[in-house]
Amino acid sequence: MPGRSAAVRRGAELEAAVADLGRRLALEVRSQVRVGRRLWGNERRIDIVMTSREARRSLGVECKFQGGSGSADEKIPATISDISAWPIPGLVVFAGGGFSRNMRFYLLSTGKAVDFEDLEDWLRLYFGIDEP
Repeated sequence: MPGRSAAVRRGAELEAAVADLGRRLALEVRSQVRVGRRLWGNERRIDIVMTSREARRSLGVECKFQGGSGSADEKIPATISDISAWPIPGLVVFAGGGFSRNMRFYLLSTGKAVDFEDLEDWLRLYFGIDEP
């Protein structure tokens, strides 16, 4: 159901909205979960980890917001690649009007990204949560 969520205006709001949605769906939600190190030693963190004890599944969620043109477009391919190194399945949730049309299509084509407006439906399917 597009448009059911309040619009977010920055990255921190997107993370909070994703976490709130997870809690509303009765998922366990943890933020900024440490998950080892990257190639050059930098700490790797996952923005949000959602877990369904009932379904015995977890999902890492990386949140990307871009309100205007900027550097997020440049970082997206690396983020998609980084998800493959996580010990759990992962997803990029994106929001904001600053992503180029091509980047939006790229994100959707990876199968590892979803627009925030479609996230609830995606989570319900992934975790096997029935519609209310």
